[in-house]
Amino acid sequence: MENEDLQAIPHEPTAPQSAVASPDIHALNEKIQKESAFIDILTMEMNKVIVGQDHMVKSLLIALLSDGHILLEGVPGLAKTLAINTLSTAISVNFSRVQFTPDLLPADLIGTMIYNQKKEEFTVKKGPIFANFVLADEINRAPAKVQSALLEAMQERQITLAETTHKLPEPFLVLATQNPIEQEGTYPLPEAQVDRFMLKVVLDYPKKEEEKLIVRHNISSTGFPTPNKVINADQIIQARNVVREIYLDEKIEQYIIDIVHCTRSPKDFGLNDLEPLIEFGGSPRASISLAIASKAYAFIQRRGFVIPEDVRAVCRDVLRHRIGLSYEAEAENVSVEAIINQILNRIDVP
Repeated sequence: MENEDLQAIPHEPTAPQSAVASPDIHALNEKIQKESAFIDILTMEMNKVIVGQDHMVKSLLIALLSDGHILLEGVPGLAKTLAINTLSTAISVNFSRVQFTPDLLPADLIGTMIYNQKKEEFTVKKGPIFANFVLADEINRAPAKVQSALLEAMQERQITLAETTHKLPEPFLVLATQNPIEQEGTYPLPEAQVDRFMLKVVLDYPKKEEEKLIVRHNISSTGFPTPNKVINADQIIQARNVVREIYLDEKIEQYIIDIVHCTRSPKDFGLNDLEPLIEFGGSPRASISLAIASKAYAFIQRRGFVIPEDVRAVCRDVLRHRIGLSYEAEAENVSVEAIINQILNRIDVP
């Protein structure tokens, strides 16, 4: 993940004091080593297709392991859709893609009831939402009714059709993309729906050397590389259960709570200058997401316990869409990332 300001932390990545005293921590570390073996294989398959964008690849894995939805934001051509397609190809799951447009209807997403004349009854025709991985491409182009239908699926993991509730398959993951530079014909996502995304990842242009490799991949006579299927849905569900077992020390819990509370009341932490810049801060869902994402990051690092660096590594992606900037902040061109950096530099690291 992002490494800004991480160098300033004097802590070594060693187990917390209480974790060392626990008789289960060593067994947990061995379990993590075994269960996380597929991470390297899955990353290698994705890197066959995706050049650079290591942060995006890691973020997709964190969302996958955390059972959380992810929103990728970036200008066209940064491999957002390609990365999601590649991830779904490398995992043996059902995948569907929905291209969001202004004329999209809720039935186009969740399905509808069709009358069967022979049987004289209504039957369910399920929509593309009934898949393990759902790519919501250009999600901000769909109107409010479609966003409302997607919101139930994201939060409740179910769909209601004609008074009947249908459970969505496990694992279920919404991977959405949006273009930040085009405003015409778009519908800004409601705050309630944005909050349902565990991570919001903002992508930047690749470096020169990376772009050179991208060009070579796309003009090669051997054809574009295709990833192999390396894991299945059961392995993902099992890995998620192991992620939940990762040890989170009480001091790390307090560190997470302090960070989120500082987004709401920065003056309580001595950041009086941030008070007029923040309209609203992170909800309790932000604290939950930060804790689970930190565990997933520790899992990727093959560690059975969470350290402060894990929290700081995922903090920006968890909080950037959960902090509302005031008009004063927009007038002064203050970014959410700058505010999060100030908060991380202010809160004492355990």
